[in-house]
Amino acid sequence: MSSRKEIVSGYYDQYDEDGRLSRTRHGQLEYCTTMTYIHRYAAKGSRVLEVGAGTGRYSIALAKEGMDVTAVELAESNLAVLRENSKGMENITSYQGDAADLSKFADNSFDVTLSLGPMYHLYEAEDVDRAIDEAIRVTKPGGVIFFAFISVFAIMYANYFYGNWAAGQEENFTDDHKVRHFKEQLFTGYDVTEFEGLFQAKPVDWLMTTGVDGLLEPIEKRPDFSLSDQDFKALAEWYLAFSEKRELLGNTNHLLYICRKQIR
Repeated sequence: MSSRKEIVSGYYDQYDEDGRLSRTRHGQLEYCTTMTYIHRYAAKGSRVLEVGAGTGRYSIALAKEGMDVTAVELAESNLAVLRENSKGMENITSYQGDAADLSKFADNSFDVTLSLGPMYHLYEAEDVDRAIDEAIRVTKPGGVIFFAFISVFAIMYANYFYGNWAAGQEENFTDDHKVRHFKEQLFTGYDVTEFEGLFQAKPVDWLMTTGVDGLLEPIEKRPDFSLSDQDFKALAEWYLAFSEKRELLGNTNHLLYICRKQIR
């Protein structure tokens, strides 16, 4: 059986991750919404850790803004692109590594920790718990941690209206409608309250749960979809006013759980 690393790396070896946040309107909305939230808590001089950094779209942008960035990425093909794109930048350091093991970093090291991809690919409860604990451990008391996750309902809406609904339902839900998590899914989705429940016993204070790309992904597949640059700018500003509304969170594909490490 393939390991989680082999499954994830195999996917990113053949996928253009570097263009994901720029080639579609839903990717662009995800990027600008996420950056808006990051800028609430990180500024020039902040020490930032990004775990699951992909090809470095966020890490490189933040380093260009004067932040001291450390990037960790599991897939070596993504890491190679990150290193090529950040060549010559002295304030970004990158490592190959797993979110469930950040032992190369000391406790209380970072002002802001971004886990913007690992929770999509962690399935075993033990690994999920360890990744959360590790992100909290390396963050300074009072520091802010971002955990990105995917709505299981948005997975269904975006991918299973093409004559394959029953297969998607079987893959993502049990017969009694509980959410399923297993590594062969490649991407695993969560009920929002299920994901928030992962932090109940953790030494963090919840700040917000927000969507970042709304309902754009399934709508963008329509042949009559059209969104000019002017309208996209208006949409991005409008979406920020509503991105935290609870009744909308199950429709957005990507979400952020944002919390602050407690000061003891």
